[in-house]
Amino acid sequence: QVQLVESGGGLVQPGESLRLSCAASGSIFSINAMGWYRQVPGKQRELVATTTSGGSTNYADSVKGRFTISRDNAKNTVYLQMNGLKPEDTAVYYCNAVVRRMYALGYGDYWGQGTQVTVSS
Repeated sequence: QVQLVESGGGLVQPGESLRLSCAASGSIFSINAMGWYRQVPGKQRELVATTTSGGSTNYADSVKGRFTISRDNAKNTVYLQMNGLKPEDTAVYYCNAVVRRMYALGYGDYWGQGTQVTVSS
């Protein structure tokens, strides 16, 4: 099995920063893309940022210039540095990884349990 464990969420005021972390563990042969998505009640889960094993990144327009995704391949960990947080960034943030398990032929999609980020004064 593969587990994704997120940390770093919390309550902050507008303009402040948070750093999310997500560590993948388990029967992992390799990891392709890793990323962050977020969801608010009543809405679909949306992409925040993704990064490939080669370091390419992709961001939602709403977070460009404020959020930075990074990755430590040796630790199977992805980070999301969130600066200049706004109330509209309030959501549950989910980590995602596209993983090839040991002895598997293809890649599977795995999700963390989610971490709450609340931006409020």
